[in-house]
Amino acid sequence: MPRLILVRHGQSQWNLENRFTGWWDVDLTEKGEAEARAAGALLKEKGILPTVAFTSLQTRAIKTLHFALEAAGILWIPETKDWRLNERHYGGLTGLDKAETAAKHGEDQVKIWRRSFDTPPPVLERGSEFDLSSDPRYAGIDVPQTESLKDTIARVLPYYQSSIVPHLRTSSDATVIVSAHGNSLRALVKHLSNISDEEITGLEIPTGQPIVYDLDTDLNVVDRYYLSER
Repeated sequence: MPRLILVRHGQSQWNLENRFTGWWDVDLTEKGEAEARAAGALLKEKGILPTVAFTSLQTRAIKTLHFALEAAGILWIPETKDWRLNERHYGGLTGLDKAETAAKHGEDQVKIWRRSFDTPPPVLERGSEFDLSSDPRYAGIDVPQTESLKDTIARVLPYYQSSIVPHLRTSSDATVIVSAHGNSLRALVKHLSNISDEEITGLEIPTGQPIVYDLDTDLNVVDRYYLSER
């Protein structure tokens, strides 16, 4: 049966520092690299080896994919990078310490910015420190100034349907891996597992833990599980 494997990138430097990251490009920590390699080793151990890969344009997701594929012995498989798998844009919160932001604006307000379905954080001003509108990797792209989870879903799901689904339909044993981010993967999980707008905001996706969706030939979900639990 076709399989879809979702992997959130390993721990990043700003995960460690408890800072809002979003589209800003930060690297993996040593722990994050180890998580990525462990994910690949688990794929190899369980005999669930991807035939094609997708990831974002962000270093932490790209490196996670490469470390995992290397550990699984399949670094050579086809790979596609696309900005639509990027993390949610955290707007004006980018770079801020989460605890300090909560102390300044109140925990309730920060919870709304972080966890509400359709309320985005404050806008990131053009030309400010973390503005990526002139980054060459986003040439020709209207880089957002902030995004809600709803906004993120609006770019992730069309990409999934147009670019990932065709690979899942190529054969009955097609296996696709997506290395991405907490919120872009949350968008896919919401769709695949039919989770409500209210419930999805509370879903946590752990770093470096492969989530496997077994699908039927019509790409309906037959089973969903963390590979480490099988």
